Amino acid sequence: MRDLAVTLAHGAGGKQTSELIDQVFKAHFANPALTADDAAVLTAPRGKMAMTTDGFIVSPSFFPGGNIGKLSICGTVNDLACMGARPLYLSCAFVIEEGFPMEKLEEIASAMEKTAKEAGVQIVSGDTKVAGKGQVDGVFITTTGVGEILEGVETSGAMAKPGDVVIVTGDVGRHGCTILLAREDFGIEADVTSDCAPLWGTVQDMLEVTKDIHVIRDATRGGVGTVLYEIAGQSGVGVQLDSTAVPVAPEVQGVCRMLGLEPLYLACEGRLVIVTPKEEADKVLEVLRKGKYSGNAAIIGEITAENPGRVIMTTEIGAQTVLPQPGGELLPRIC
Repeated sequence: MRDLAVTLAHGAGGKQTSELIDQVFKAHFANPALTADDAAVLTAPRGKMAMTTDGFIVSPSFFPGGNIGKLSICGTVNDLACMGARPLYLSCAFVIEEGFPMEKLEEIASAMEKTAKEAGVQIVSGDTKVAGKGQVDGVFITTTGVGEILEGVETSGAMAKPGDVVIVTGDVGRHGCTILLAREDFGIEADVTSDCAPLWGTVQDMLEVTKDIHVIRDATRGGVGTVLYEIAGQSGVGVQLDSTAVPVAPEVQGVCRMLGLEPLYLACEGRLVIVTPKEEADKVLEVLRKGKYSGNAAIIGEITAENPGRVIMTTEIGAQTVLPQPGGELLPRIC
């Protein structure tokens, strides 16, 4: 494009707006369902459908392992996947700050194209607004997704039952740690990369071996610890957690120890928390450990009838303690 940065004219609805849409967004999002009309006309799912929407304001917008574009696709696809829904369609809305580099916008759109292709989802409609200098920090993206729930699948945070086991699909806290280091506020150098990934394939693999999965949740803001408290509250059960079984990458553990952080409360963008009957656990683990994004999946605890609404953690020395509930502001703008 002739312009090296986004200008207010790109959001005015005229020639420059058309050029921006055609040369950046349409060039990367082209598919048979993408519309130039006021709304996309789509084929409806045959059975139940899931729908979700999410806003992305991550700072910085580019980080090791991804950028806000990849994150926006992963976040919405993963929310659908947690309901057992095959992602079908996405819409996306951009709010772009005047002066944002066109090259960076192109990079974001390219990441969205690549991630949507991997997830098997079509971007079918969108909106573009340009805000004045200082009104937005770079670029914000809102995505809405629709998916088709597979027949025989029902998951909910309210369905955990005593005797179920708790599984995580990989090492925890990686995304939150990556964003923390990318801000360069602490002067810490560590080789940490975000786990940001689209997880429909992971869920699909599990559902092919069993549909008897009670809860699937992605551990984004607040991390695995917050998700466990949410499940305990929704289901009216307790969670018995084995701290030694929770996978944490050594580099993430090192940063957390230096800063006094708990990895269980750092965000993930490519990890699921799964609650499934104990008799299904072995085959779920077997298929997860063959997956692209879940090779070090592990059982980290179980659901109990005792201590409803609480997460009880067994420590490295065998003592039991209540995992403190997160409070206040953890890490702002991590997604």
